[in-house]
Amino acid sequence: MDVLVLIDKLDDLVHNAKQVPLTDQVRVDKEEIYDLLDQMRATIPEEIKQARWIVKERQEMLAEAKREAERIVKEGRERQERLIADEEIVKAAERAAEDIIEDARAHEREIRLGAEDYADEILDTLETNLSKFIAAVQRGRERLQGRDEPAGVS
Repeated sequence: MDVLVLIDKLDDLVHNAKQVPLTDQVRVDKEEIYDLLDQMRATIPEEIKQARWIVKERQEMLAEAKREAERIVKEGRERQERLIADEEIVKAAERAAEDIIEDARAHEREIRLGAEDYADEILDTLETNLSKFIAAVQRGRERLQGRDEPAGVS
């Protein structure tokens, strides 16, 4: 289950709890709170696991881009060596190899930047979810702490 759904359930539980007469405190079912917290504890590691998977995928994409760039560079060099027979052909081969290398580097940069943007977006979403979770837990704890104060003290 999505941690944001669980946070909403926790928030609803506290929000819809019965109010203690003559106070701003509420009564909540401790078992329901613990059940939601246990579900959150089970969900958060899965989201962290997904973030780690995304980082791993990014690293694999970067490695693949590097291998592709190396392959293209190797092909360019092999082509260059075959064309050495004529000086004009050699010059053309050098220009083509440089273009291939430049294209490979540009392609590798593009893939790397795209992978980093994707990983950053996922990590940003995870960070937002975790921040919301922490805020919800803090609100719940504040409400629970407010219940422990003697009646009439605010």
